[in-house]
Amino acid sequence: MSKYILAHDLGTSGNKATLYDTNGKLCASSLYEYPTYYPNPNWVEQDSTDWWKAVCVSTKDLIDKSKISNNDIACVSFSGQMMGCLLVDKKGEALRNMIIWADMRSIKQAELIEHLLGMEKVYKITGHRVSPSYSAAKLLWIRDNQPEIYKKAHKILHAKDFIIHKLTGKFVTDYSDASGTNLFDIRSKKWSSEILKALDIDQDLLPELHKSSDIVGNVTLSAASQTGLLQGTPVVVGGGDGSCACVGAGVVQEGRTYNVLGSSSWISLASKEPIFDSEMRTFNWVHLDPEFYTPCGTMQTAAYSLSWLKDTLCAEEVVAAKRQNKSPYELIDEKVMKSPAGANKLLFLPYLLGERCPRWNPDAKGSFIGMTIRTTKEDILRSVLEGVGYNLKVILDIFDKANPIDEISIIGGGAKGKVWLQILSDIWQKPLLVPEYIEEATSMGAAICGGVGIGAFEDFRVINKFNAIKSKVTPNPENKELYSKLYSAFNDSYLALEEVFSKLSNI
Repeated sequence: MSKYILAHDLGTSGNKATLYDTNGKLCASSLYEYPTYYPNPNWVEQDSTDWWKAVCVSTKDLIDKSKISNNDIACVSFSGQMMGCLLVDKKGEALRNMIIWADMRSIKQAELIEHLLGMEKVYKITGHRVSPSYSAAKLLWIRDNQPEIYKKAHKILHAKDFIIHKLTGKFVTDYSDASGTNLFDIRSKKWSSEILKALDIDQDLLPELHKSSDIVGNVTLSAASQTGLLQGTPVVVGGGDGSCACVGAGVVQEGRTYNVLGSSSWISLASKEPIFDSEMRTFNWVHLDPEFYTPCGTMQTAAYSLSWLKDTLCAEEVVAAKRQNKSPYELIDEKVMKSPAGANKLLFLPYLLGERCPRWNPDAKGSFIGMTIRTTKEDILRSVLEGVGYNLKVILDIFDKANPIDEISIIGGGAKGKVWLQILSDIWQKPLLVPEYIEEATSMGAAICGGVGIGAFEDFRVINKFNAIKSKVTPNPENKELYSKLYSAFNDSYLALEEVFSKLSNI
């Protein structure tokens, strides 16, 4: 058998291609970044041709870097950003830019879905409440506002599904990505005929459903010539980035919990059954292993908030970092450490793109609260990191109450920031476990899925050997009381401003 697995992680900021051997060793990686477009407030789009270019360039780069033959690649598997809406024609060509997960334009369409079906019914069928975050509302927005495109549409796809079609000619998706559409029955693992009928959506518009570890096709001659892959290489469908991250973080046994600190951020665990919150604040995906579910709560702008901070307020640090050959975030961290825990009572509400769990408020806005004449830039920087921590704690408390959580594995680009990890551990008062692979954990989950699909691995528990815990961050008990009081003020601040956010959105 060939001994390498190629995994593509089609994220929000770029595609990270990784090559693993069947012993779980990361042999090479290649990142290709692509732009995101913001045509209007709360509109967020990407061009699918950028993804394909990213896959082609990064695949060739990996093969070149690793000095292997394409004949040594046993399969290709995928992780991809979820909850998007890309309409394609019968040839698989995109009819418009993809409306990605962060886009919140389809508020009216979400309200229609709730009116037609009821929030509780959709939650019980799909494991998710109705929201403009999900594919269904985005699809209806296109039908309402761009009917000429909707009429031409042959299929609705997610990011990884589009690339799979480019490689194999097949229109498919997996259970985990289907979980983010508001159209999928999470228990029967089928498209919900009841929801489709109510919304007047033809089921033929939806791709064929598969387990994440299914081999769904082989690389075609055309795709081989563009990517450098060998014609006939098996393609395993893989999963949505959340479910792949779950496996990459080692959450493959019931009760294990993890946090992804990326552009968006989420806290999730593995469970044999969906967890239906009485207030419908959290939601459920299907795990890459279809025997499990991954109850989850996701916030919109975690590392996105930090990136906004860098771009908006840290031009000085960006210039200095370039001069010193450092990351701007290293210099930001140095300034964060000059502000005390609690940022001198400055709060940041991290709602730069509205909010999903647990607020479920597309009108929510980012806000600084508690500024005085003595507030420093260092306080502002620290408050942004703490604000993300407070918001994630709201999600964590929901799961902690249902299933007490002892420790949390943490992955994602934000997990490289030791200062941020200590802040999170102090706010949550939980130990954080940092595995060896943090930025590659999502692609590693996709690679494990590929290995299971081709029979190289017996099951998903092989991740416990491949991505061992490297370090542990423990909470500082001295900060417990302060952060507890500020956390209460954080929640009170949101409630106090909720009506203001609505007014601002309707001016």
